[in-house]
Amino acid sequence: MPSQTPIAEIHSENYRFLQEHVYSQAGIVLEEDKHYLFESRLTPIVRQLGLDSINDLCALLQATRETEVGRRVVEAMTTNETYFFRDPAHYEAIRTVLLPRLKDGRRDTKKLRFWSAAASTGQEAYSLAMLLLENGLSDWNIQILGTDFSSQVLERARSGKFQQIEVNRGLPAALLVKHFRRSGVDWQLSEQVRRMARFEMIDLRKSMRALGPFDLVFCRNVMIYFDARTKKEILKELHGTLFRGGWLLLGGAETAFGVEEWFERQTVGSAIVYVAR
Repeated sequence: MPSQTPIAEIHSENYRFLQEHVYSQAGIVLEEDKHYLFESRLTPIVRQLGLDSINDLCALLQATRETEVGRRVVEAMTTNETYFFRDPAHYEAIRTVLLPRLKDGRRDTKKLRFWSAAASTGQEAYSLAMLLLENGLSDWNIQILGTDFSSQVLERARSGKFQQIEVNRGLPAALLVKHFRRSGVDWQLSEQVRRMARFEMIDLRKSMRALGPFDLVFCRNVMIYFDARTKKEILKELHGTLFRGGWLLLGGAETAFGVEEWFERQTVGSAIVYVAR
C-alpha cells in the first residue's frame, strides 16, 4: 500500500534524470537547488499513480518511456503565473501609441493579429481583447492567438472561467461588471471577448514563422527559463512572425540583448518594447 507522503529525498541520479527530461521535452533549465520544486509539483502525480516516491516515478519513466506520464511531469514543472493586465505599462503603451498607429495604417482592412506566446490560463490574451474593445475596435477583424506548452492550462483558458482570486488580480472592477457574469462561485467571461481569442499548444523551440505575421507578440516571463542558445533561437523565430515595425513585449527581467540585428529597443512611456527591424 503506497504511503500517504512520498519520500522527500530524490536520489541524485534521479534528479539529474528529471533535469534532463524537462530540458529535452520543454527546453526549461532547472538548477541544482530546485529539489523543493520537484517535490512540491511531482508529489501529486506520485499519489495519483499510486507510487511511493518520486524515485519510483523516475523508475517508471525510465522503464516504460510512458509518454503521457512524461508529459504530465513536464507540465507540472512549467510555471504558469499570470494575471489580468500584468505589467500595466505595456497595456498603456499599446493603448496610447501602438493602437492609434495601427488604426491609422489599417483603416482599409480593419484587420489586426496578436499573439500571446506564453498564454497560461488566458488572462494576457483576454486583457488585450478587452483593451481593444474598450478602444473602439469592436467592428474590426481581431485575431488573438494564445499558445502554451501545457495542455491543462490551455483548457482553462478556452473555458474563460476564472476564480474570484483571479479576477481580483489586476482586473478593473468596471471591466469585471461589463465582461463577466457569475457562474456559481466563479466568473464566466463573455462570449464576445472569448471569441476574439483562440488557444493552441505550441513548443516555442519549434519553427513558428508560419503562425504570423503579427502586429504584436507578448512573450513575457518565459525566456528566463531557457539557456542562452535557446533564447536566441526563439527570439529569431519571434522576429520572423512579426510585421516589420511590429512589437515584441518581454517580461521585466528579460531582454533582447545580442539580437540587435532583429530588434530595436525603444522606450514608450514607462514600457520597454522591441520593434522588429
